[in-house]
Amino acid sequence: MGALAVALAVLMVVAVVGLASARVVRQFERGVVFRLGRVHGPPREPGLSWMAPFVDQMRKVNVQIITMPIPAQDGITRDNVTVRVDAVVYFRVHDPVEATVEVQDYEFAVSQVAQTSLRSIIGKSELDDLLSNREALNQGLALMIDSPAVGWGVEIDRVEIKDVALPETMKRSMSRQAEAERERRSRIITADGELQASQKLASAAATMSDTPSALQLRLLQTIVEVAAEKNSTVVLPFPVELLRFLERSTREVADEPASEQRRAVPEQPGRSEPEAIPQRRAVAEPPPPPPPVRPGAVAHDG
Repeated sequence: MGALAVALAVLMVVAVVGLASARVVRQFERGVVFRLGRVHGPPREPGLSWMAPFVDQMRKVNVQIITMPIPAQDGITRDNVTVRVDAVVYFRVHDPVEATVEVQDYEFAVSQVAQTSLRSIIGKSELDDLLSNREALNQGLALMIDSPAVGWGVEIDRVEIKDVALPETMKRSMSRQAEAERERRSRIITADGELQASQKLASAAATMSDTPSALQLRLLQTIVEVAAEKNSTVVLPFPVELLRFLERSTREVADEPASEQRRAVPEQPGRSEPEAIPQRRAVAEPPPPPPPVRPGAVAHDG
């Protein structure tokens, strides 16, 4: 009985020690084992892993893709526009040993490098690139973050710029510019339509001038189209030649002499002839005085 009790006690101790030294590594984790403070062997794969009791310690590292938002950064673009840009970075741990040994907190380190790189990329880019050419900026930003992160056992999967906040004055200026551009396009399209319509009308006018009956047929077709809508009013075209004739007649009447436009003055009763308008008689001017005679001079009769 004593031997059996000892055996049971030993088995219990072994079971307790075995349970204390067993570790379960999940599918998305890798276990880094430290034996007496030193890394022991490669990272442990998912599943049940045994360690030496009281000697080994395990640190589990998540190898999933981590999504980390980059806080919004204020900066001035290369064309001197103040903007506020935020982004998001996707990364994962590809070497659990380096991520555990080489850096104290790899997530905090990646966050700081991402913020610094984002401010740097803002200063090197123009506003148009931030708004319309984000793919190239995302690739450049990913390379800038990946350079120091490689030594930490971290792999940058992708980086994306989320939003670009502009000042209100810049938004108004851009909206006015867009409206002006749309207005310019609409005017060009309208002018192009007018040009094409005028060319077609000129061609139609030339055809109708060659065949005058075509104008009459067109007039009749217009009357038929207007009458089909059951309108009580029919609009007929007024010939321009008649307007020009009336204009010439009015101009000729206005150019007649004023004497022909005067009306005859009626005679007053008791007078057979109209009173003659008194005319002023010419007054004879006195002859000029003779020239004065100088003393000592002899006057000669002329």
